[in-house]
Amino acid sequence: MSDAAPRRHARVRAPELAGRGGWVNTGGRPYRLAELRGRIVVLEFWTFCCVNCLHVIDELRYLEERHPDTVVVVGVHSPKFAHEGEHGAVVDAVERYGVAHPVLDDPELVTWKQYAVRAWPTLVVIDPEGYVVAQYSGEGHVRAIERLVTELEREHAAKGTLRRGPRPYVAPAPEPTVLRFPGKALVLPSGNFLVSDTARHQLVELAADGESVVRRIGQRDRRGLEDGDAARALFSEPQGLALLPDGTVVVADTVNHALRRLDPRSGRTTTLAGTGSPWRWGDRTDGPAREVGLSSPWDVAWWRDRVWIAMAGIHQLWVFDPRAGTVAVAAGTGNEGLVDGPAAEAWFAQPSGLAATPDRLWIADAETSALRWADPDGVVRTAVGTGLFDFGHRDGAAGQALLQHPLGVTALPDGSVAVSDTYNHALRRYDPRTGELTTLATDLREPSGAVLAGDDIVVVESARHRLTRLRLPEETLGPPPAAVEVTEVAAGEVRLEVAFEAPPGQKPDTRYGPATRLLVDATPPGLLLSGGGADPALSRTLRLDPAVGEGVLHISATAAACDDDTEVPYPACHLHRRDWDVPVRTAPDGPARLELTLAPGQAL
Repeated sequence: MSDAAPRRHARVRAPELAGRGGWVNTGGRPYRLAELRGRIVVLEFWTFCCVNCLHVIDELRYLEERHPDTVVVVGVHSPKFAHEGEHGAVVDAVERYGVAHPVLDDPELVTWKQYAVRAWPTLVVIDPEGYVVAQYSGEGHVRAIERLVTELEREHAAKGTLRRGPRPYVAPAPEPTVLRFPGKALVLPSGNFLVSDTARHQLVELAADGESVVRRIGQRDRRGLEDGDAARALFSEPQGLALLPDGTVVVADTVNHALRRLDPRSGRTTTLAGTGSPWRWGDRTDGPAREVGLSSPWDVAWWRDRVWIAMAGIHQLWVFDPRAGTVAVAAGTGNEGLVDGPAAEAWFAQPSGLAATPDRLWIADAETSALRWADPDGVVRTAVGTGLFDFGHRDGAAGQALLQHPLGVTALPDGSVAVSDTYNHALRRYDPRTGELTTLATDLREPSGAVLAGDDIVVVESARHRLTRLRLPEETLGPPPAAVEVTEVAAGEVRLEVAFEAPPGQKPDTRYGPATRLLVDATPPGLLLSGGGADPALSRTLRLDPAVGEGVLHISATAAACDDDTEVPYPACHLHRRDWDVPVRTAPDGPARLELTLAPGQAL
């Protein structure tokens, strides 16, 4: 958090609070600044699309807890997007993000203009006598504000102008819905749905009907970062979910700035990445996953043997390597905007939805109202969208089409994608073969994600607190998926051999130890009784459990080789690698040998 000194103003009387939208979290009562005289008032000018504003809401909780009877925080909601000008949407956002102070809905920016605000978020501090004493832009200022508050408390207590008392906050009545502002969903191997129940800080497993609760994971309505079984675990506004090859689920635990792992079989949650505190400029951007801070991870996807993270809080894509236990930046400079190009030079703006296909990682880039993708070669491109302030609802050619703050994207069987066009309350479809954007469905209330279920698409209707099943158009279903070829092997012992020969002009690089490495594991893990793990030899004996019978062997082979030229003092070296996912089935008469080839051309 920033330790910058507050910008103190000349004694200027704070303008009155006014806005046509009315007040939220006050039981319907409007407030005037005169009624708050004697308190230290902190105005937060925010809009609910802005992740930096959400960070500030989290920071202000600390201030409210430390000074409950002297500080009154008042949110002044000042919209950017058209949807944010709707009063009902503001009421929803206040509950969704756990805002526990009065909020003035100012759709016409009346108070914003009176205070000469220029950016989201902006904080204004008003002393107990009603004068503006400081103003801050951006996030990370709560420590500096607390120092100012402590100074003002001493000053005005001595003057007799400080008045203590309870905060003017009236909590909304709880609603008896099964879900409350759900974020994302996925289909578990069982056919059930797993849903991030964001506003209640839980994960909820629903039956295949998408309605019946099977179990809840995490303590309801309690924020926190705690591992354990379903009854003990704590989350804070979880969002994205991704199923890993081993059957476990990675959870983007957004306000905890962490990645969590859920084992659906046991219901146990563990922490994979993040420190629990948000990443700040100057912090490290790679290293052991539990030692590096994250910033509002909003969605996750399994792509190219890594967990990709939509790091909305700092406008980047990161990757988590589950084998190495590390995280690193994968794309984005951290600047907010829409710039295509090599991953290290691209700009994003709150990437909030991910969907993986073999040749693309699709990205819902919310603040630019854009649909984008990353290639395997590390280049970021834009399909729909042009900039931070270009939005609307328009179908047609990609260059003319418009979205409004999309939060989700889903790959469809025919190679097109469905976009959860959140602030347009619509499900849209982009076809990369034609470059056209069309509308699949409307009258969805803030859809934030969707998942395929057979020939249907199940949409997370966040502001209606439910999953909604829609039939996909025939043209999106595509050809039936090709049957997966299963390799029969002997029950019991199987000899694995990976063949590798250094290409002409190269020799194995043994300067620092063995030149090769073989890594083996399996899904489910119980299939492999022995022979798993890493070893330098490219051959080994595997013992498979016939009681398990079938699964997938995950095999990774690497070989290092250097140019074999005695006249070159520093020869070039090469690392050759290939990963296989081999579906296998044990059979009494199956072959006891599994042979694979690491071709020299398969180099990193």
